[in-house]
Amino acid sequence: MTGILTNFRSTIIVSFVLAMVMVFGFGHSPNGFHGAYWQAVFRWLHVLFGILWIGLLYYFNFVQMRVMPTIPAELKPAVSKYIAPEALFWFRWSALATWLMGMIVAFNRGYLMEAMTLGAWQGYQRGVDMGFTFIGMGMWLATVMFFNVWGVIWPNQKRALGLVPADDETKAKAGKLAMLFSRINLLLSIPMLVTMTMYQTLFG
Repeated sequence: MTGILTNFRSTIIVSFVLAMVMVFGFGHSPNGFHGAYWQAVFRWLHVLFGILWIGLLYYFNFVQMRVMPTIPAELKPAVSKYIAPEALFWFRWSALATWLMGMIVAFNRGYLMEAMTLGAWQGYQRGVDMGFTFIGMGMWLATVMFFNVWGVIWPNQKRALGLVPADDETKAKAGKLAMLFSRINLLLSIPMLVTMTMYQTLFG
């Protein structure tokens, strides 16, 4: 058991094997392996990748960006050359997976267009379409955050961290821009999570 836990890859593989046993087990519920079952599978993946994405967003904002100015200059390369690139790898790909799984859930449940139009797809009815308005706002916030990751944060972080050639002035500007858009995502993340969690509870 110790051998599994001391190796990251082994730990993840065993965790996924256990998870897949449970996923298969849920297929023997009254719904079987269709309909609501696949909605549940995609929602699980949406939540799993979402935790990784938002968790890393909060790590960058709550820890790394706040602490970096206090780290001695000779120690900063350890973060910028090793920790940050690895974290950004999982950050950007979990953002893509979260967004994609969320869209699949909405499509699978039949409300993708209603949500993306905030309930106006077939004519807005007050009360009836309120849920679509809230989940739609959450989906649009998440979409903006996703495009910020791939369109602004990651391209500028590559320059700031020296992963692509750039002079010192370009690196400084890129680092500041990446920080600002990361803060935008931090700002959007909390109301986004409100819409996602409260919609599921109140409108299901």
